[in-house]
Amino acid sequence: MLSNFELKIILRLLYHSNKHNFISVINILALLGTALGVMTLIIVMSVMNGYESQFMKKISGVNGDYTITTPKHEIEKYNEAVDKLQDLSFVKYAAPILNGQAIVQHQKKVTGVMVKGVDEKLFFKKPIIMQSCINCENIKPSSFSNDHIYIGTTLADSLEVKVGDQIKLMTPKIKRTLIGSIARMKTFEIAGILDLGWHEYNAGIVYINMNVAQKLFIDGNFASEIEVVTFNHKNKSQQIAMMQNTLATVTKDNIVVSDWLSSNKSFMDALKVERNTMFFILMLIILIAAFNIVSGLTMLIKEKFKTIAILRALGASRLSIIKIFISVGFLLGLVGTIAGTILGVLFVNNINLIKNFLEYYLDITLFDPVIYLLTYLPSEPKVNEIVSIIVTAMTLSLLATIYPSWLAANQQPDEALRHE
Repeated sequence: MLSNFELKIILRLLYHSNKHNFISVINILALLGTALGVMTLIIVMSVMNGYESQFMKKISGVNGDYTITTPKHEIEKYNEAVDKLQDLSFVKYAAPILNGQAIVQHQKKVTGVMVKGVDEKLFFKKPIIMQSCINCENIKPSSFSNDHIYIGTTLADSLEVKVGDQIKLMTPKIKRTLIGSIARMKTFEIAGILDLGWHEYNAGIVYINMNVAQKLFIDGNFASEIEVVTFNHKNKSQQIAMMQNTLATVTKDNIVVSDWLSSNKSFMDALKVERNTMFFILMLIILIAAFNIVSGLTMLIKEKFKTIAILRALGASRLSIIKIFISVGFLLGLVGTIAGTILGVLFVNNINLIKNFLEYYLDITLFDPVIYLLTYLPSEPKVNEIVSIIVTAMTLSLLATIYPSWLAANQQPDEALRHE
């Protein structure tokens, strides 16, 4: 604890030092450096947390937590398999999917897409669909007819189409006619436009009726895979085993179950490495600010050499001198950390407003969905991470005061007052 005497000296040193421009500048730089480092760390870590979280949500939302298929990617009794999966307690949603590649055309605009044939009734029960669909308030399951197609916002923009327009889908499957072999194709009406939150999905995925997809891509009645969404992600190995056992009676083929995390493990590992690297790199800003605290305190001690000697001569102990100068440096770090935390949290909570403001007035693109994949800048501040940043900044500030304080406490009063 600090005594009244020590508190008065601390306040006097802080107030008096501000009258000396050079020392004042160093202290201000130390304070601003700490604030900038803390603010930058909070912003960067929150954005990376948000990016990782949204990546997980979009991948699992579009593809499901689990993907069930066979070595040939052909599941014949898919309706029976879906019914059995829905009976499992941990399964929230299960639906068959038929995947295929095609070319979509509107007037003179042509692009390649991934086509997903879906069950017209189960499609609208998928959690991410109704959350992502634009102007879909009045859509009912029966509205997904054989002539309807759902596309992403990016694809709609590139084709310059809207709900109600017609587009043509051409598949690589050959159809033999009297005049020769031609590609199978069909004209669809756009029934809805989806913003799935992921640029690649918005640009390259379209949904059509399962029955139509089977006629366009295959000559048979089977699904490529079954996607499963669960209530929780605990006990994955147990959940996979239960699904395999459940479907063993439906198909004689080997059941292959893959979860989204293992399918995207390399990308997730890269994100974790990047997060840790950025944390340590940005921590250097706070470290530089700590060196400024060392410099400022050392110069303050040199300037107050005689004042320290007088205090020692009047009976101030070395411990009191140490506590005084540690408190001065610690207060600089404390004020900088608090300011940086407040600014960082405010910035993170309004990051998309700030981004849109800067992009509008500077006429630049700060967050390109083509590069960063997400259609908006995500942020997810975590309390435990912010606390760890604050603790780290305060620890560095405290450590920075040790040497100057020890230097002040070891000043000899007789040397300073010999010529007075």
